[in-house]
Amino acid sequence: MTGARTPAAPAVPVASVAPDRQARAIRLGWRSVTALVLISAIGVAAFGWPLLAGSASGLAHSQDAPWLFAALLPLLLAVVMATIADTGLDAKAVAMLGVLAAAGAALRPLGAGTAGIEPMFFLMVLSGRVLGPGFGFVLGSLSMFASALLTGGVGPWMPFQMLAMGWVTMGAGLLPGPDRLRGRRELVMLAAYGAVASVAYGTVMNLQGWPYIGSLVSGVSFVPGDPLPENLSRFLAYCLATSLGWDLPRALVTVVASLTLGPTVLKALRRATRRAAFDAPATFEDA
Repeated sequence: MTGARTPAAPAVPVASVAPDRQARAIRLGWRSVTALVLISAIGVAAFGWPLLAGSASGLAHSQDAPWLFAALLPLLLAVVMATIADTGLDAKAVAMLGVLAAAGAALRPLGAGTAGIEPMFFLMVLSGRVLGPGFGFVLGSLSMFASALLTGGVGPWMPFQMLAMGWVTMGAGLLPGPDRLRGRRELVMLAAYGAVASVAYGTVMNLQGWPYIGSLVSGVSFVPGDPLPENLSRFLAYCLATSLGWDLPRALVTVVASLTLGPTVLKALRRATRRAAFDAPATFEDA
C-alpha cells in the first residue's frame, strides 16, 4: 500500500570482542586473587614443611603432619574453586571447563606406568595460556581429580596432585604477552615453560612423598630435626634416584607435543573463546 511504513526491526543484542584482546573465561576479582594467594601459601607449607620447619619445632618431629595437610588441602581447594566460581564462572565457562577437564583426564592414562609419559601436561599448559590463570587453576585441579577417579589413583597424595597441577596451569596463564605474542616465539615459550613445569611438578610431588619413607631408604630419607642443608642434600639425592627418570621424559613429551600440536590446539582454543565471547558486553543495535 502506498505510503505505508515498514516497522523497524527490533533491537538485538550483539556481542563483540576486540580482535587484539584475548578473551578470558574468568576475570579474577580481589576475592579470587586473595583465595589463590592463600591456598598457594598454605600449599607451600604443605609441600615444604620438612625443609621449612625448625629443628626444635614440634612439626619437624610430627608423624601426623603429612596426614593433617592431606586432610586440610581438599577443603581449601573446594573453598578456592567455589570463590572463583562465585566471581565469574558462567554457563559457557562451565561447559568449556567440563570438556577440557574430561580431555585432560582421558589423556593422563595414555602414558600411565610408561616412564613418565603424560600427554595431559601440554594440554593443561596451552589451555591455561589461552583461558587465563583463574580458569587454569580450576581446570588443572579438576582434571587431576577426574583422572584420579578414572584411574583409581585416590589417596592422600591426590589433593597435592590437584594443587600442583593447578599451579602448573595457572602459571601458563600468567606468562607474558597473551594478547600480542603469537607464532613460533609463543610456541617456544610454552614448550620451555612446559619442560620446566613438568620437572617442577615431579619435584614438589617428591616433597609430598619423601617424609613417608622414613628410615626405609638410608642416605636419602627425611630425618626429622636434622639441619636444613643435610635434609636438602638427601632430598636432592632422593629426586635423582627415584623420579628424574620420569620427570625428564614428561618434559620431553610436553615439549614435542607443544611444538607439533600446539598451533592446532591454540587455534582451536582461541576460536572457541571468541565464539563463546566470555567477557564481551552485550550491546544493542538496529538489525
